Amino acid sequence: MIAVIQRVSESSVKIEGKIKAQIGTGLMVLLGVEEADGAEDIEWLSKKIVNLRIFPDENGVMNRSVLEVGGEILLISQFTLHASTKKGNRPSYIKAAKPDIAIPMYEKMILALETELGKSIGTGEFGADMKVSLVNDGPVTIVIDTKNRV
Repeated sequence: MIAVIQRVSESSVKIEGKIKAQIGTGLMVLLGVEEADGAEDIEWLSKKIVNLRIFPDENGVMNRSVLEVGGEILLISQFTLHASTKKGNRPSYIKAAKPDIAIPMYEKMILALETELGKSIGTGEFGADMKVSLVNDGPVTIVIDTKNRV
């Protein structure tokens, strides 16, 4: 499972021209699921996202989590995070999980993040053509692959 986490001052997702979800200060997370991902990846990654200390404290040092600053989370599914570009110029998405696996994993990640954060999060819609907007605060962008956690 790969997550691209961006600290934002605001973010939103539109589907068919209508805002599906929007947040203020918090994290916009792009999530890619692969076939080999499981419940342990969701548990570990949801805790990591919510507790990642990338918000400034009173001294301007990145020392607070989204939980500590009362921030929000917008979670967007993005299978293209598993693109392989080793051969040729057309990316291969063979490692990305098929919808029958990816959708339940995405839904479980939503629940895990809401549990960890203690409130509802904003989401996109799996498989939809989404228009995601954000103001990256910092900019701060962190990439986490659960396969590299050990």
